[in-house]
Amino acid sequence: MAVQTLPFGTLITVDRQSAIPIFRQIANSLIKLIRKGKIKPGYQLPATRDMASVLKLNRTTIVAAYEEMQAQGWLEVVKRKGNFVTQHLPLTSPKSFEENKREKFLSLDQKIFYRQIAVRQPLTRQLKPYQLMINDGYPDARIAPLDLIIDRYKFLSGRTNEHSRLLAEGSKGSNLLRTELAQFLSKTRALDVTPEQVLITHGAQLAIYVAASMILQPGSTVVVGDLNYPLADRLFEQLGAKLITVKVDENGIDIDEIENICKQSVPSLLYIVPHHHHPTTVTLSAARRNKLLDVVRRYRLPVIEDDYDYDFHYENAPILPLASAEHDNFVLYIGSISKTLSPTVRLGYLIGAEDFIWQAAKLKQVIDIRGDVLFEESVGHLFNSGEMQRHLRRSVKLYKSRRDDFCEILNSSLGDHAKFNVPNGGMAVWTSFDPGYSIPQLSERLAAQGIYLNDGSIYKYKDDTNGMRLGFASLNTNEMQSFAHALKKSR
Repeated sequence: MAVQTLPFGTLITVDRQSAIPIFRQIANSLIKLIRKGKIKPGYQLPATRDMASVLKLNRTTIVAAYEEMQAQGWLEVVKRKGNFVTQHLPLTSPKSFEENKREKFLSLDQKIFYRQIAVRQPLTRQLKPYQLMINDGYPDARIAPLDLIIDRYKFLSGRTNEHSRLLAEGSKGSNLLRTELAQFLSKTRALDVTPEQVLITHGAQLAIYVAASMILQPGSTVVVGDLNYPLADRLFEQLGAKLITVKVDENGIDIDEIENICKQSVPSLLYIVPHHHHPTTVTLSAARRNKLLDVVRRYRLPVIEDDYDYDFHYENAPILPLASAEHDNFVLYIGSISKTLSPTVRLGYLIGAEDFIWQAAKLKQVIDIRGDVLFEESVGHLFNSGEMQRHLRRSVKLYKSRRDDFCEILNSSLGDHAKFNVPNGGMAVWTSFDPGYSIPQLSERLAAQGIYLNDGSIYKYKDDTNGMRLGFASLNTNEMQSFAHALKKSR
């Protein structure tokens, strides 16, 4: 099979009338491409014979050009492999949008044609491959029945007569998956929904975006926890909304405070994670849940209920979602299939009244015409065959065992530097460190040992917070032991 390469025949121009030798023209052209970032460090140039054929030149000319680049430090020869652009360039390549140019541009007081989503911050360290990654609560993709999804996908791919039917099902998503989800949610969460009340999205984050976009406009107000899922907060602010923060304690978000806010002026939206709150993992108490439902009905308060990992509960029975009770269609329910299978599987869903979902599907169509209908159908088959339910039962049993092992490791490895509560469910442990303990320094020390851990900065928007989520579900025994050993060395 031919190796894919850049179109050097059009990128390099040779002027035979120039006083500059041809081999040097070629070397200069290649160096220019490297400086511009068109050719990256580590890129393998074509073999001299191949490059000579492309440029219609003698091979000895290309050999001389490569030798010139090697002499200047732009090229290195790897024995029996070929010619590679050196990883350590003799001159730093300019970047199209590098920071100093951006600052110079902004200082001209000219109107910027694009939105400023976030303030750029310099990287504290260069990203690199890690032997182990401690995430904030992901499932273990190694145990997910992804092979069954792939097999079904291949089967459907070969049935081209089915493609037209699947494409015609519209932006709500696969009829099979929506039907299976409606039945599954009815059996596991007591949600009385039909397939027409289900919208399939590329992950729960898109479901939050679609739901919020249907409600919010610039100047709207959104009530959120004072510690909250950061990407939801950023999403609401990007839609022009103002956040009103309410305290979250061991019993969940403070409903009395929400009611007081409603008495003064009913906010546009309440975003809540009542079951395994993100990031703290606490569960909204039954008393607060009942009171919140009363507040929602009395004040006609729209609610986005984010229930991203409902199925992973390890102690007693999980508390039913707000959406399972009477709420006069003011509660929009969001769930994640990604959290069931793998973070690389981007599937989520939004549940609401039939008309709301019909309208939301029209909005989603503008953003994302349709999802991967074959993939959605394949996941629907996983529910239909019962394999998804079997996978959940296996996962809950395994993750409970991993939670217990992980909490023992944290106790023995962190000592008096941190405290946590053993979570009743979910895939992560919310860990609070002593005020003087530096999580960024811990992150750096672990990185030196080949372990990635985020530096906790995403939760720093609350002044007295010095904590982070430590995911356990995706770690097997050996990985936990490696993490424990590294923690002890890094204290």
